[in-house]
Amino acid sequence: MSSHPIIELPQTAPREASELYFNRELSWLAFNERVLAEASNTSYPLLERLRFLAISGSNLDEFVMIRVAGLAGQVQRGIDRPAIDGRTPSQQLAAVRERVASVAARQQQVWEELHALLGEAGIHVADERRVDPEALEWLREYFLEEILPVITPQALDPAHPFPFVANRGLGLLFTLTRNSDGQQLIEMILIPSALPRFVRVPGEASIYISITSLICRFADHVFPGFTIHGDGLFRILRDSDIEIEEEAEDLVRTFRSAIQRRRRGRVIQLEIEVDFDPVAEQVLLEQTGVSDALVLKSKGIIGLDCLNEIVDADRSDLKFLSYTPRYPERIREHDGDCFAAIREKDIVIHHPYESFEVVVDFLRQAASDPDVVAIKQTLYRAGNQSAIINALIAAAEEGKSVTAVVEIKARFDEEQNLMWAAKLERAGVQVIYGFVDWKTHAKVAMVVRREEDGFRTYCHFGTGNYHPVTARIYTDLSFFTAAPEFGRDAAKLFNFVSGYVEPRSTEALVISPLNLRDELCAAIEREIAHARAGRPAAIWIKCNQITDQAMIDRLYEASEAGVEIDLVVRGICCLRPGVEGLSENIRVKSIIGRFLEHGRIYAFANGHPMPSGEAKVYISSADLMERNLDRRVEAMIPILNHTVHDQVLQQVLLANMLDTEQSWLLAPDGSYARIVAEDRPFNCHHYFMTNPSLSGRGEALDPDAIPKLALRKGRAA
Repeated sequence: MSSHPIIELPQTAPREASELYFNRELSWLAFNERVLAEASNTSYPLLERLRFLAISGSNLDEFVMIRVAGLAGQVQRGIDRPAIDGRTPSQQLAAVRERVASVAARQQQVWEELHALLGEAGIHVADERRVDPEALEWLREYFLEEILPVITPQALDPAHPFPFVANRGLGLLFTLTRNSDGQQLIEMILIPSALPRFVRVPGEASIYISITSLICRFADHVFPGFTIHGDGLFRILRDSDIEIEEEAEDLVRTFRSAIQRRRRGRVIQLEIEVDFDPVAEQVLLEQTGVSDALVLKSKGIIGLDCLNEIVDADRSDLKFLSYTPRYPERIREHDGDCFAAIREKDIVIHHPYESFEVVVDFLRQAASDPDVVAIKQTLYRAGNQSAIINALIAAAEEGKSVTAVVEIKARFDEEQNLMWAAKLERAGVQVIYGFVDWKTHAKVAMVVRREEDGFRTYCHFGTGNYHPVTARIYTDLSFFTAAPEFGRDAAKLFNFVSGYVEPRSTEALVISPLNLRDELCAAIEREIAHARAGRPAAIWIKCNQITDQAMIDRLYEASEAGVEIDLVVRGICCLRPGVEGLSENIRVKSIIGRFLEHGRIYAFANGHPMPSGEAKVYISSADLMERNLDRRVEAMIPILNHTVHDQVLQQVLLANMLDTEQSWLLAPDGSYARIVAEDRPFNCHHYFMTNPSLSGRGEALDPDAIPKLALRKGRAA
């Protein structure tokens, strides 16, 4: 595998926490810096680079609204409990704000680079110099007809107090003099969220003018009889976390109220234009009460997520070649009968390379099949146009027993999920909201079907959400099985969530917060025992985050015992690899590319060289985070079928281990560096996009047509 220098820390005294672990918040910011770096990746088409810039902006907004807000709240309440690396909340807040400002400055630098390149490619953004008189007249008419009726200027004076600005709200401040009496005024215009951020000028040339610049240009129509001296654009981010008391009597009503409060959370960050009118700026700072908030001044675009409107431009030459997921051959072999295919043998589906439509078809078929008597489904994030929801409603209307566990605590999807819950209930679906203090994060669906030899349960377990949009860009695994032990365990999981009936034992499924942590610890202990006995010992993990101190310490113990540990961690990693006497046998890398790595796979060598058919392999909805292991309902699924086992371990996981073109190596000092392949570079996304179906291909395709992967000094062979 890829290697990095080993750092030897002095052992004259016990190691400090800062020597053992990375800070969670700073590690997340390092992740977003890797996302931002893709915006400068010249191997990507230009609009895809712009997409990465927009994603990094949206990511940073959410981080500020949740994580920075949380730290600010702890400081405000006098909480001094240290983080995993020993920093107090106030120390973290200072370091995080400094890093946020640095990331924001870099984002604007990248925007300047891309802005110029877009112009060269014929896409002109916020470039009013290219607007000819005819186009200017069209813009004026557009402003008068489409914008002016929607916006509302408000004077700021004792009779008109400073208005409330919603979270992520944009506003313009103007300094004016009334011509009739010479009185000076400050006026505010809040930009309605219903308006687009950019207007495309008609014509062959792709010219995009921002709404805010249009308002400033035609402000004389808003303020007739006034002289305009200056203006400035600002944007506010507010505390958006939701805290629910465990004693809440009505979870739905409590959440509806909490969502309303979130919109009015305290200001955490204020962004303003660098050339903001100084008089208006002073008023803004005083009225928004940002004395303890981060104030960022920008000379570029405020609210970078708006650039997605430009990414959507009809320029296929500046985007990735379109990709259509394959429909699994195994299902096709059975003429689209999902139940027949699953009954024959377990199936694993690799999204987005294989279509999420098979999951939808599984539920649609269950809804229309007269032999299906019951459907149970967890819903964490389902999107705003969900075929899954429609299938459940159709099943209920067909008279089937349908139960949906709707997690209304899914951050930023609370309102959407409340809406789905109400719609499902109206259709006759039994809606369960789960635990007050735990989120139900497991991705499980079970279908009970009446067959000749009795009732049979068909199960779907996923590493990702039942969300048709993210399923096209997130890499995840869907596992289908009709094995009786999985059906019995799935039923126990649903009874646990719906009736708090804690299962005394399970046959196959591992469930948090009941026994998932213990099972992982036991698996690590077995690898330690193999290493000490001189047998091959290795751990391969692919997940999104590693922050749990106890799990990190177990991995350190395994490293010291000689277990070879390779981790593919997309985002936060608090584990410090490559430290002599602590983690010299641990390597950590992050894959950032066209698709977002989201699936969780845990593999243990089990006394045999990795990868082998004897390894213990699991897929899961859980990351190695305290919340996943102790405060969420999660599922970890052992892969027992030999064919599926090889597909998950020796195709999906191995390809991630071998990737060099999209991988960043984590160094002992916390920095990340792109891996540069000496020869034969390997791109795991390209590999899966260009090969026949790896999961459930049956006998329809020649298995020799699929390039085999092998572990040879860290290269694909």
